Amino acid sequence: MQAAYGAFAAAADDSPDSQSALAALCTAQTPIALVEPDEAVAPPGLVVVDRGRCVQMVAEAVTDAPPRAEIVPLGDADAAEMLALATLTRPGPFFERTHQLGDFIGVRVDGRLAAMAGERLRTPGHTEVSGVCVHPDCRGAGYARDLTRLVSQRILARGETPFLHCYADNTAAITLYETLGFSVRRSIELTVLSRS
Repeated sequence: MQAAYGAFAAAADDSPDSQSALAALCTAQTPIALVEPDEAVAPPGLVVVDRGRCVQMVAEAVTDAPPRAEIVPLGDADAAEMLALATLTRPGPFFERTHQLGDFIGVRVDGRLAAMAGERLRTPGHTEVSGVCVHPDCRGAGYARDLTRLVSQRILARGETPFLHCYADNTAAITLYETLGFSVRRSIELTVLSRS
């Protein structure tokens, strides 16, 4: 785990050695996030500071439609704006260098970053669509739909399967992803831990 990229961590098992190694990853300034089938129990020395039930969704294909706005690539020069947008909208864990984990794209309105989406976690044959967010002043224009579609199409074109995570109570986002061709694969639990 490198805190500038993300807060995700995992333990090999529930043994004391594994739990101690997991706890060692967490500092007072750097919480860690676990994604597990069930609620995680905090190892000694750590406390749960946030929890959220999520769904994991996958798509074997996505619907096709032309974007309604100009979509631009995002990179290091856009990092501060990307972090500010993610901090405002809270699409999930997003840190100062998360955008370097994969390709990110966005929509600008009057020069300001209005929406973005990109890639984050990778496993063999799969890539996560992540950081999907729209500034509150720009919602309803279809930006999240267009960006998620394009990121997913690029993943599929590489012969991989796109997947994403969404808070289980975010029914509007789940419905949006379903209209694009995603379906719920399973329910999971996000647990954020910090030093006690």
